[in-house]
Amino acid sequence: MGNSLKSISPKLFRQESSSVARGVIDMMDDIEIRNEAAAQRDYVIGCRRAIHRFAETSGREVRTSAFIKQQLDEIGIPYESLVKTGIIGILDTGRAGPHIALRADIDALPLPENPDNLKRARVVISDTPDETCHACGHDAHTAMLLGASKVLRKHIGELTGVIYLCFEEGEENGGGIQVMLDTLATKKVDSCWGIHVYNALESGKICVQAGPRMAGAIRVELTFVGRGGHGSRPDLSINPVFCAANFVNNLAVAFVNQIDANETVTCGITAIQGGQVANVIPDTATVLGSLRFFSMSEGDKAVRILHEVAENTARMHRCSVEYNEKYNKISVGPTINDPYYSELAAKALDAVLPSGTVSPCAPWYASDSFSLWLNRYPGVYAHLGINNPEYGSGAPHHNSYFDVDENVLDIGLIATLKYVNALGEEATPGQASKEKA
Repeated sequence: MGNSLKSISPKLFRQESSSVARGVIDMMDDIEIRNEAAAQRDYVIGCRRAIHRFAETSGREVRTSAFIKQQLDEIGIPYESLVKTGIIGILDTGRAGPHIALRADIDALPLPENPDNLKRARVVISDTPDETCHACGHDAHTAMLLGASKVLRKHIGELTGVIYLCFEEGEENGGGIQVMLDTLATKKVDSCWGIHVYNALESGKICVQAGPRMAGAIRVELTFVGRGGHGSRPDLSINPVFCAANFVNNLAVAFVNQIDANETVTCGITAIQGGQVANVIPDTATVLGSLRFFSMSEGDKAVRILHEVAENTARMHRCSVEYNEKYNKISVGPTINDPYYSELAAKALDAVLPSGTVSPCAPWYASDSFSLWLNRYPGVYAHLGINNPEYGSGAPHHNSYFDVDENVLDIGLIATLKYVNALGEEATPGQASKEKA
């Protein structure tokens, strides 16, 4: 089964790893890391543009998956293909050391793509711009991990342990996470690392703060069932539209008065779908939306409030309520960076990147399946800033104008390499004396 370091202290992990390591490994130094990132710049950008053109949605990433496999074959890294399009590359150094999972998501969105970003014409556009596009940055995530794979394979003699290169399908709909984690559960994983580009953070900055970094999510989809009839005689019907409207107001009031004032739970109700004509009362009215939170206890409370308000409001209006069994519960928890590994990453990145590059940022209200990785393995989900008004990047994610500032991809590559290096140094005897020398 996968081994989570939450069950043992990082100090104990270092002692256990050191006791079985043999010899002194000369890890990559910061100059090598920066030089290798610069050397891979064109490769990473080229990969990002190729994947951007494919723009395949969740579970359909056939060309994207084939491209990743081709790259791993050329680099010389063996891999396991998962049930559909997910891939785990395996870089085994043959030496004792940390087992690190590096993750990138690979899917695009069913969203039209504008030929321009916020400033200028794009450098690359989807092959199917009227249907799908990479409007969240997963093309950049995959490209950076491929660049890291290339460098890590080249420097395998300077590494310890095992590195898993995880390309996760279907992040947007959650379709790929379970098979990925089930496969990793058959292996040993000590820590995980991922990067998400972030439109609200200035280009050239990267955030590796500890604690909640992205929100948990509860999708709301429930239907109030009444009894339809003629609009002229509402007294002879049971109108679910009024019930749905009252539910929305009641839910907002309940949140204001019951959610912990020190916590944040957003109530994003987006639709009431009832009848279609002016003189017919419908049989049903459906409410759609989502709730976002950063504390699991408040997320659990939000689910309870949602159900209590729905049931009581339905009773007031002589309706019943039906829940979509897939939703109206926590679908994904908040993404919470491990304190120890966040501090380790911050110190390591400060040493290799220009001063001021490592930066704090406010938590992001979007949700991500990487929360499930961090529930199982301690690690870090970094946010890489792409907000560059001069370039034209900075539009919100899942927006047709969204674009990635390609000038920052080398920062993500450096950060990934340095995280691997930092964990290797933690577990390698003699490293401290080498650095002092």
